[in-house]
Amino acid sequence: MRILLHICCANCAIYPVSVLREQEHEPTGFFYNHNIHPYQEFRKRLETTRDYASRVDLPLLIHEEYLLDEFLSEVAPQPENRCHYCYRSRLRQAAKQAQLVGADAFTTTLLYSRYQNHEAIVDCGQQLANEFELVFHYQDYRAGWNEGIKISKKLGLYRQQYCGCIYSERDRYAG
Repeated sequence: MRILLHICCANCAIYPVSVLREQEHEPTGFFYNHNIHPYQEFRKRLETTRDYASRVDLPLLIHEEYLLDEFLSEVAPQPENRCHYCYRSRLRQAAKQAQLVGADAFTTTLLYSRYQNHEAIVDCGQQLANEFELVFHYQDYRAGWNEGIKISKKLGLYRQQYCGCIYSERDRYAG
C-alpha cells in the first residue's frame, strides 16, 4: 500500500518507516505539527525531519506554516483536553493529505511513542478513516522504542525533550 505517514518528529519516524518498508508498503512522510512551541523548536524538528528523510530516501510532504495561534485558541479553554485536539487536528490534516495525493492509507508516528494515549490515537484515526473513506493503517510501533532511540543517537539527530506543545514543555520542567 501507499501509506501517508504523519511524522511528529524524525526520531519517532525511524522505526515506523523501517517497519512499513519491511512490510513492502510505500511510505511518504507528512510533517504537520502546529502544536510545537516555541518557534525555534518547530524549526529544529522540521529541519531534523528533512535531514532524516533525505538520509533514508523518504518522500516528504511538509506543511510549513506555523499555526501556533490556531492551536492555542483551540486548547487554551481546556488545556486538560489538549492531546485529544492535537491528535485529531494532526490526523485530520494527514487524512486530507492522503486523500489529496491518492494514498491508500494513512498512519502516524504518534503510535511509536510510549508517552502518547495510544487508544485515543487509534480511535481518532479510525474515525477519520471512515470520514475520508480511507484506511487507517494501525500498527503498534512501541515495540521498537529502544531501537529507534539507538538509531537516532547513532545518526546524531536532534532529540527533543518534550512532546511539543507549551503545556508539555511546562510539565517537563515543573516535574
